[in-house]
Amino acid sequence: MVPRADTGADVIRLAWPDVGEVEAAAVAEVLESGQLTMGPKVDEFELGLAHACGTEHAVAVSSGTAALYVAVLSLGIGPGDEVLVPAYTFPATANVVALAGARPVLVDVDPETMNLDPARLEAGSKTKAIIAVDLFGRPAPVEQLPEGVLVLEDAAGALGASRRGRPCGSLGALACLSFHPRKIVTTGEGGAVTTDDAELAIAIRRMRHHGIEPRGDFEIAQPGLNYRLSDILCAVGIPQLARLDELLAARTRVAAGYTERLRGVVQTPAADEGDLHGWQAYVIQVDGAAEKIRALREQGIEAQVGTYALHRLAAYRDQGDFPAASRVFERAIALPFHTRLTESDLDRVAEAVTALA
Repeated sequence: MVPRADTGADVIRLAWPDVGEVEAAAVAEVLESGQLTMGPKVDEFELGLAHACGTEHAVAVSSGTAALYVAVLSLGIGPGDEVLVPAYTFPATANVVALAGARPVLVDVDPETMNLDPARLEAGSKTKAIIAVDLFGRPAPVEQLPEGVLVLEDAAGALGASRRGRPCGSLGALACLSFHPRKIVTTGEGGAVTTDDAELAIAIRRMRHHGIEPRGDFEIAQPGLNYRLSDILCAVGIPQLARLDELLAARTRVAAGYTERLRGVVQTPAADEGDLHGWQAYVIQVDGAAEKIRALREQGIEAQVGTYALHRLAAYRDQGDFPAASRVFERAIALPFHTRLTESDLDRVAEAVTALA
């Protein structure tokens, strides 16, 4: 626990990556090898990711945002196209569409699940794809999306989760993962695209490496980017991935501990019946979230907003009002959530939330 300077109380941190000696030894091995980037550890990590997601291919890249961007580009999305995006999500989901020259069209969310609301979807003649976000690890209802429109699954926080028996990361034509330190498996920074489409995988491998053809002689038909993920970071991710079931079980226990303490006090998160939640975060809903976040922080509890209502940001304010996204944004609080939390930590957080509710 980190001492809190102003009150003397211990700070309960929002997040804490579950890494240790095994990851440190794996990094040391890479450093000793002299092969620091785009080596065997990248290949090994990609094979593990594809297996975990039940897909044929996984392509590691430098961040979850990079994964989303190259996925959008690989689908040929560009000027004149529109992509349907939840109005309540991390801004990267919409930003990558805009950066590709297309228009992100916001869609309101279900105020209970906080995921995109299929009943509010209106695909038009310019609609090229839907980005379905498994928000906070809760699988999106992809089977309820319109047929004939490409689905790009933003599974940034859903590695290990499943929808009706299908692993998240395999619910769309492409899926994107993130390995930020708040995610269940971390590489520090990093991301990946998963798919069953071999040609899309080749296109993404090309784009992450300057546009260089991944097979044959050196050739660049179209300019690309440098979105490679290093062997050093993949060395961190490989033992993390090997512990995926263990890490998810630990996070599920923490989530259950919160739910037991807070049921009936605030709106607690869950997955649909038959689904497996990925528990990237534990996000409650209660009125007056902003004031309660400030009060929790004053008590040494690192609470945070859930994520963002995009139509309240200047870049997307021209799209009108999305009442469910606004309601969720005003009510959502991400509580401290990681495997180092003790029962007494959960008691302290729950008691503070209950007192404020």
